Amino acid sequence: MTDHGEGTCRQVDTGMARVFGLLGKRWTGLIVSVLLEGPVFFAELRRAVPGISERMLSDRLTELAAAGLVVREVDGGPPLRVSYRLTEAGRALEPALKELGRWAETYLADGGKCPARFRE
Repeated sequence: MTDHGEGTCRQVDTGMARVFGLLGKRWTGLIVSVLLEGPVFFAELRRAVPGISERMLSDRLTELAAAGLVVREVDGGPPLRVSYRLTEAGRALEPALKELGRWAETYLADGGKCPARFRE
């Protein structure tokens, strides 16, 4: 029987699993990045995230609200308009998302691939 040492017992950190369980879903990070600039009406948010359907945007906003990262606000109008903004917890993601953006500029600038000079 082969013993692979303590490495065989490694598991993903539960905090990271929760973060990527939410932010790892398609569109979610893009939505949060748009909301970092301030409150946005639904239609503006949909235009800011190319390719997202109204249904998917609504679903992702509902998930973000349930997680306590986004607040939905209704302006009675007329016309009736709904806007979304980040909560304090949502705004706290800004440093991490900006750092990921810087990382992508350095390591994924080549069409989404890590340039050869950074590979081992």
